[in-house]
Amino acid sequence: MIHRRLLQLAGAVPGAIAALAAVGVLISALHVTFAFVTAAVIAALVRGEGDVGFALIVLVVVALARAGVIWLREPLAARIGASVRIALRRRLLARTADIAAAERRSGDTAATVIDGVDGLDAYYTRYLPQLVVVLLVPATIIALVSAQDVGAGAVLAVAGATAVIVPRFWDARLLRNGRSRWAAFARLSGDYVESLQSIPLLRAFGAAERFGTGLEQRAEALRLSTMAQMRVSLIESGLSALAMHLGTVLAVLAAASAVLTGSPATTAIVVLLLSRECFRPLSELSTHWHAGYLGLTAVDGLDRLLSLHATVPDDGTVTTPAAEGAAIAIRDLTYRYPGTDSGIRGITLEIESGETVAILGASGSGKSTLGRLLEREVDPDEGDILLDGIPLPQRTRSALARSVVTVPQDPVLFAWSVQENLRLYRQDASDAEMQQAAVAADIDQVIRDLPEGYDTVLGENGDQLSGGQRQRLAIARALVARAPVLILDEVTSALDAETERRVMDGVDAHDPRRTTILIAHRESACIHADRWIALDQGGISSSGDGPPPARGRPHARIHIGSAR
Repeated sequence: MIHRRLLQLAGAVPGAIAALAAVGVLISALHVTFAFVTAAVIAALVRGEGDVGFALIVLVVVALARAGVIWLREPLAARIGASVRIALRRRLLARTADIAAAERRSGDTAATVIDGVDGLDAYYTRYLPQLVVVLLVPATIIALVSAQDVGAGAVLAVAGATAVIVPRFWDARLLRNGRSRWAAFARLSGDYVESLQSIPLLRAFGAAERFGTGLEQRAEALRLSTMAQMRVSLIESGLSALAMHLGTVLAVLAAASAVLTGSPATTAIVVLLLSRECFRPLSELSTHWHAGYLGLTAVDGLDRLLSLHATVPDDGTVTTPAAEGAAIAIRDLTYRYPGTDSGIRGITLEIESGETVAILGASGSGKSTLGRLLEREVDPDEGDILLDGIPLPQRTRSALARSVVTVPQDPVLFAWSVQENLRLYRQDASDAEMQQAAVAADIDQVIRDLPEGYDTVLGENGDQLSGGQRQRLAIARALVARAPVLILDEVTSALDAETERRVMDGVDAHDPRRTTILIAHRESACIHADRWIALDQGGISSSGDGPPPARGRPHARIHIGSAR
């Protein structure tokens, strides 16, 4: 149950482990004290010597103290467990934010961050603290019992070693099977997430029943694997329990034999109570082993997630956002998608403060790649991007997020109220600012027609809205942000020509001082552009002042996926 990566993660919660281990040691110390005080009370009653009343008071105080600490341990473990889960999930989610979307799978990541961290909670708040107790308490108690009776101490030592060592022969098999089971569980969780998100598509292609049957079969295989794992675990636990119970009985018999040969009768009582306490930490460790085992089996997912390299490291030092209407300087910019020849090459471009520039080109020409580089979703292979005279990597992620806002072709909406979605970038935005942005994006009336207007809670990804309405709501959200730079990436692809015109008129009038980059297939979306740039095969093929020239009536397009 000891793993390098889990010990590294333990560095995030060392105080929690130490505090719970200290509580466990204190409980054992009170158990030992209770055993000796009990023996003293019995000796005083039998021999009629000493202050029996005082001894009884001490016994009651120790018993109450022990009960109080045991009671305190559970709420303390629960509170610390919550803080551990928060700390670990914060670290994992921060790491996930640094990883390119192509390198992570939502279902696997969710299984690791949710179920894996739940297992780590038990590992850090139950198993590791109890392991510290086991390393300290049984050896100490064996020494105390040996001082009372050497034979009983020897029996406890052998039984304790047997209870710890014998089950370890199954550990390698349990770990190997457990990690395979976790991998299957993570893959199944990911497939469930993807299937739920794609139910309309599966129904449309008549594949829902086939996918459902496949998931059912894999879930049954996972159940059978889990039951097989539990059978091995029960054998291991049974052998350990047998060694502990047999050790207690033999230790008491050894002490009783010593009493028959002249040792004090209280020796057998002390040995009986201490024998039980010697094995209690081991028994609790076995219980916590099962609780924390999920964290150990999930270690591969955790290790993979934490080992992925950050796509864009957040090591900037400039914490202030760019100035209003920031200028952009692109110098000899080159980027290739890993393992492909697609991307952009040698682009040099100056965008002045408050300028609106249209970026045009066919699918695969590099338009959206340029947008990703401008918002620093990825870093270029060569060249630089300067925002307000400062290279993008020199700004912190939060400062850059307040400087550049991008509206993608397929925006994400949250299952929050409309106004909460609109205030995503600026929670302090006033109602007037929010409604002004909605009017500019031609979505205000649509919102007012919803059952509760701006307080209406949207479904998952705004499923009660059409594609064009989702795009307009995302545009309004970006306008609320009032970022110095706004990038619109094919955001009018689901709009008809008249609605597109109204939206682009509203965006242009909303803040004339803003620097705007329009990435589009259709020239009609760029009617307010001060300048246009055409890309072809990753490079600039042509450019000109004013709106781009019309290439004739736009052809209807069926968008499958999203173009780079």
